[in-house]
Amino acid sequence: MNYLITGGTGLIGTRLCQKLQAAGHTVIVLSRSRDKVHRRCGLSAVAITSLDEIGHHEQVDVIINLAGAPIADARWSERRKQILEQSRIGITEQLVSWIAKRDKKPLTLISGSAVGWYGDQQDKLINEQSSFNDEYAHQLCERWEQAALKAKDLGVRVCIVRTGLVLAPDDGFLQRLLLPFKLGLGGPVSDGQQYMPWIHLEDIANLFIFLSKQPQAEGVFNGTAPMPVNNAEFSRTLAQKLHRPAFMMVPACVLKLALGEMSQLLLGGQRAQPEKARAAGFQFEYTDLKSALDNVLQ
Repeated sequence: MNYLITGGTGLIGTRLCQKLQAAGHTVIVLSRSRDKVHRRCGLSAVAITSLDEIGHHEQVDVIINLAGAPIADARWSERRKQILEQSRIGITEQLVSWIAKRDKKPLTLISGSAVGWYGDQQDKLINEQSSFNDEYAHQLCERWEQAALKAKDLGVRVCIVRTGLVLAPDDGFLQRLLLPFKLGLGGPVSDGQQYMPWIHLEDIANLFIFLSKQPQAEGVFNGTAPMPVNNAEFSRTLAQKLHRPAFMMVPACVLKLALGEMSQLLLGGQRAQPEKARAAGFQFEYTDLKSALDNVLQ
């Protein structure tokens, strides 16, 4: 098939490009930098800087929309919120507008979102039918999802993947934790009871590919491993794998002072279950945190 990927040079997008090309699919990557596409995704990836570069009669079977500025790279000032929103909602709206103009429309749009849609759920077990706690992460994800779902009116199958915290060997949130934990300075955040809905990079990439090939699949899917853990357990497990202690608790007040509204990402959590993915027949390679950490830390 012919895939169009936005955000293809990011963590998930890069792995997706590699896996799809290895399976013989054509991959077109929309990016500001052609050189970065070829560095990250390989020379066989088709790098474009504008959707207008795709011919009107050129077939695009599946769009995977992963574009979005990093959510935790800077405090959520009004200017930063504009960047987060434009890079997600704005680009998704552009994609849907482009689809509307085409005679040969794609079969499927799989659009990224995040478990932040649910807001802080404490220790409540949640699935794709669960409600939300209204905070900025929810508002951002909701507008992002609604922009993608408008493609349904154009006859396009739409799936939304609410991705959790991605465990990867050399990128992502885990890399920010490794140095303090290796120095013996790691530990839980606040009381450590907030849940961390993690997922291995291989599984989240495989889930996007799986959904692209399931014509009956549509709507929201939680992109999280079946066995989420709370922050205290995550800290203990990571410290054990590194043969280090984990007793340096970070007080909530310090995070709120340092990060402002963005501290919600660390102080809140979601005990999310991937019920729809499993019901559709998706098989996780990494279901427990220990095996996932063994793989990414080796």
